[in-house]
Amino acid sequence: MSNERLRSALLARGMTVQGLAEAIEVNPKTVERWITRGKVPYRRHQYATAAALRVDVTSLWDDDRTVDSATDLAKAEIGTVYPHRHTVPSGLWREIFGRAQKTLDVLVYSGLFLSEDPLFHDLLKAKTAAGVQVRILLGDPDSAAVQQRGIDEGHQIMDGKIRNALVLYRPLIESHQDIGFRLHDSTLYNSIYRSDDEMLVNPHVYGIGAYLAPVLHLRRLTNGGLFDTYANSIEHTWGNARQITGADFASTKGA
Repeated sequence: MSNERLRSALLARGMTVQGLAEAIEVNPKTVERWITRGKVPYRRHQYATAAALRVDVTSLWDDDRTVDSATDLAKAEIGTVYPHRHTVPSGLWREIFGRAQKTLDVLVYSGLFLSEDPLFHDLLKAKTAAGVQVRILLGDPDSAAVQQRGIDEGHQIMDGKIRNALVLYRPLIESHQDIGFRLHDSTLYNSIYRSDDEMLVNPHVYGIGAYLAPVLHLRRLTNGGLFDTYANSIEHTWGNARQITGADFASTKGA
């Protein structure tokens, strides 16, 4: 039986059989057999193929060994699970962000606890001065997604929390344009705090605030996939977010 998923992944990537064979250093006829005869390659070639096509290896083959291995890798990416955000050690946030050398991302609705921390502000300035890409994504307080999240948490003040965060971040936004700030109108299922290949993920749970929800401490592993799933969410949200304008600050008067 042919492997149509592999064939489709090649087409989607715009890659030929020859191109894939060269990328993973195998004979093109070998790749042809994987597609036309459904032959299952060695595990190292499965992972190499998935990496070349930028897909999860389990989307190409149903080999139980591969599924088990991918599951083990995903588990290995989870370093610690905290039952609630408020049980995360208070210094861990700055410790993780302090290790950033390339990328520092915050994807939240308000993340008010960070905006209230002057040491976090100093850290952002130091990181951008050192050449780290810093991106802070806050929810658009006027968006339907923000209004709904407030209802889901049972307080209906999420927009006010975001406006408070904007007030606190305003000096950074106005005087440090190398720090990227944007507003998004996405429905968030997690708040994500990333520092290079390390990440804290705070799932959103209906009926409770984020500080009561669990937190996963993740570390990226080659071919792991779990870390990259959340990292891709940051990229998609950043790409659809908008710049903060003077009008956004006007709406914070009295916040």
